[in-house]
Amino acid sequence: MNGPMPLPHTPARRSGAAAVALLATAILLAAAAPDSTGPGSLRGQLLIAAPTIGDPRFAHAVILMVRDDKEGAFGIVINRPIGKRPIAKLLEAAGDDDPGVDGSVTVFAGGPVQPELGFVVHSAEYRRDETLDVDGRVAMTASRQILRDIGHHQGPEKSLFAFGYAGWGPGQLEAEVARHDWFLTPEQPKLIFDDDRGRLWEDAMARRTREL
Repeated sequence: MNGPMPLPHTPARRSGAAAVALLATAILLAAAAPDSTGPGSLRGQLLIAAPTIGDPRFAHAVILMVRDDKEGAFGIVINRPIGKRPIAKLLEAAGDDDPGVDGSVTVFAGGPVQPELGFVVHSAEYRRDETLDVDGRVAMTASRQILRDIGHHQGPEKSLFAFGYAGWGPGQLEAEVARHDWFLTPEQPKLIFDDDRGRLWEDAMARRTREL
């Protein structure tokens, strides 16, 4: 499936996803939607779940905000690893047999919405036509080719592979902000790619700039 990836209009908390089931799903083949980010956008920020968020699916979640505009908001949870898997197996599950790839990636549960979709968050020196730049330092690509490139040692320097996302339609994130469910801090590549996942929530909370 090629073409624009629509922004989600499904509430981020509507559906859960079993971690094991994520591993059998196909990888999204999609180009990023045209960017229409405006003033006040949270794109490029880390959304940090408040201790009082009240939803166990988002307890201690840290979400990289990939897009935030008048159509809604879209982010990837970056601190829910669910295991390492060979790249060849992920490609095979998506119907792509490339026996030349090697290596494994850590698979993350990127959010409860559409866990059949796969996304690679990565350092911004790697770019394809379908790559969505987040802030000049971090980008997101949703295609099989980036997995092939990683498996052939031609991919981005840093990357994180996730199934599913957290999504908000117009006004939904603002309502959660009004409930003080989230804190905010600018993304830092070290936090996204290198920080101990077990400590990421605490480290992000320590760097938060303000309550939303």
